Amino acid sequence: MIAEDGVLLREGLVGLLERFGYAVTAAVGDAPALLSTVDADPPDLVLTDVRMPPGNADDGLRDAVQLCGRHPKLPLLVLSQYVEQTYATELLDSGDAGTGYLLKNRIADVADFVDAVGRVLAGGTVVDPQVVRQRLRRRRDSIDRLSPREREVLALMAEGRFNAAIAKTLYVTDAAVSKHIRSIFTKLDLPPADTDHRRVLAVLAWLRR
Repeated sequence: MIAEDGVLLREGLVGLLERFGYAVTAAVGDAPALLSTVDADPPDLVLTDVRMPPGNADDGLRDAVQLCGRHPKLPLLVLSQYVEQTYATELLDSGDAGTGYLLKNRIADVADFVDAVGRVLAGGTVVDPQVVRQRLRRRRDSIDRLSPREREVLALMAEGRFNAAIAKTLYVTDAAVSKHIRSIFTKLDLPPADTDHRRVLAVLAWLRR
């Protein structure tokens, strides 16, 4: 299924995918139609634009995130003219199926685009290099917001130290260490999640800085 408000691009995508053997079951031009069509008859894959009516903002991407919750096994490939970092991150961290986020200029390389569609359909993840660069830059910027003491705590976490050992090394209480770690998680945008180990993710962010 395709969701794209630009008529020429929508029809072009339909023709391109059909030329490579895909059956396009629906092609809609607004976000409400995207949700209702998928809910009525979930396709094998959804290809959606970010900016669509009625809001002409990030309606398509927000609906894609909703679809991850409603249909966690549904592969989703989002196309955009720009990187919408917040929802892009939420989309890539959601669902159990194939997921992709590509900038529209990637469509110009037909072989790469069709390969991306196939990989997402098969359960893989396809991320535009520009999205990757912005995500890493954002995490590095977050490291820069840490206080000197928080950097010391995170560095010791990266050495594999438990809270008690960190407290002993820095001559502070266990409670103080826990407070610093909570602040680190907040500044690195690492909310509680059942599927992620925040301590490990924080350490990875430190190592990649």
